[in-house]
Amino acid sequence: MPSVTHDDAPPLADLMPWSVAPPRLGRGWPAAPDPASLKARWDALLRAEGPDREALFEPTRSRGLHTAVGRLPGGAGGTEKLVRASGRCPEPVRVLRAPFDEQWLIPDHRLIDAARPELWRVADERQVFVVEAPDAARPPLLLATSRLPLLGGSRIRPLHRRPGGADPNLAPGLLDHLGARLGRRPDPVDVLAWAVAAVRPGCVVPLTADPTLWERGVELGRRTLWLMRRDGERPKLPGGRRPYVRAPLPPRPLTLRYVRDEEALLLDEGRVSPVPPGAWDFEVGGARVLEQWFAARTAQGEPGTLAAIRPATWPQAWTSELLELITVLALLAEVRPRCRELAVTEQITATELREAGVLPPPPAARRPATVLDRQEEGPEGQLALL
Repeated sequence: MPSVTHDDAPPLADLMPWSVAPPRLGRGWPAAPDPASLKARWDALLRAEGPDREALFEPTRSRGLHTAVGRLPGGAGGTEKLVRASGRCPEPVRVLRAPFDEQWLIPDHRLIDAARPELWRVADERQVFVVEAPDAARPPLLLATSRLPLLGGSRIRPLHRRPGGADPNLAPGLLDHLGARLGRRPDPVDVLAWAVAAVRPGCVVPLTADPTLWERGVELGRRTLWLMRRDGERPKLPGGRRPYVRAPLPPRPLTLRYVRDEEALLLDEGRVSPVPPGAWDFEVGGARVLEQWFAARTAQGEPGTLAAIRPATWPQAWTSELLELITVLALLAEVRPRCRELAVTEQITATELREAGVLPPPPAARRPATVLDRQEEGPEGQLALL
């Protein structure tokens, strides 16, 4: 097969023009792998008074006990200054804290240095957030999630600019142009699926006018999206290849080790198998996903800080999450080579899209859409003006 170059492939930044900088917590304790620890941390903060509360909070230039901020879109969290805050912890929400690591966050604007409200306004069950992986030269190049991403570095590109799956974040005219070249107008999710499957280093997305190749790439991309988002039917490996706990996990495992010839994952004396090599070897940004996931659950916070409030023993929920993560990584490891084998012919180049007036996208497409479907509460309970 002749080599195929993608020198004139359009960048994802032009195909999905609206992007937002990642949220910045400013302090680690409002996020954790389990929601019970977050509620205990909140209670410990509110029990403290004066300088003790301030020290526990870990103030920054952006947030302190006297900072006045509005409520996060969606109505989570309070608006009174934390120096006199009281009451129960806002119900924690799921977020993507690290690649393939879904954790929990206290959704309170007073705790987050840069929450990016524009992301919260469009976060719902229809939304898909796309971020560039830390190492843009090694697959996977893109990560997709239904959770609000808290990944540092890369900008976040929502698939939809408005709640309810409305107003796709695609260059105006792109869907029509693809429809004319492919013989069928694709859905916005199809374009994202193709991008996830076909993206190349530098975060460029070679597009094809070959309907057969397009359908194959979209199929691979939709499977990848399903595995990354983990919504709907839970993924399963074939019978006989599904991981199980073969020896009980200890109350507080401290070490993680992989025995390749036995396809076994050892958490101290605990044993999970079979664990395919593809799951153990799966890396993002040069770090093994399973090792990073385990480290987040066994790290010890500095004594006397809120981050030190953690589960006393390994929760059963973490074991279930581990088994599902192994399954997801194993299945993704099977899909990844097929995505790399997509040799994009009959290319729709960036030059073609510029000549058609699709690129560059207009400046308005790079800004958030106006979302006025609900009122938002400002500092100290005042009505926020959007």
